[in-house]
Amino acid sequence: MKPIHFILVYIFIISLISIIITALDKSRAKSHKWRVRESTLLILSALGGSFAMFITMQIIRHKTHKPKFMVTIPIMIVIQAVLLYMAVRYVT
Repeated sequence: MKPIHFILVYIFIISLISIIITALDKSRAKSHKWRVRESTLLILSALGGSFAMFITMQIIRHKTHKPKFMVTIPIMIVIQAVLLYMAVRYVT
């Protein structure tokens, strides 16, 4: 398996986890239950799930009024896109 395949599988897995955790936090917010920490959501985003988390946030309207998320996550998306481009270009 080529290194780029490992990178793509990792991004898929972390994105899936980010979607699930974001949706779980929204569900718990509606029912006034224990919530996922904002730091956990941001860490998942930083680990590679930023694009999936941002799209999920827009779809389910979760954390969209929090500047911490609406500024930080798009910045992470740009950084991760550049890193992915570099990985595709130089690792393959």
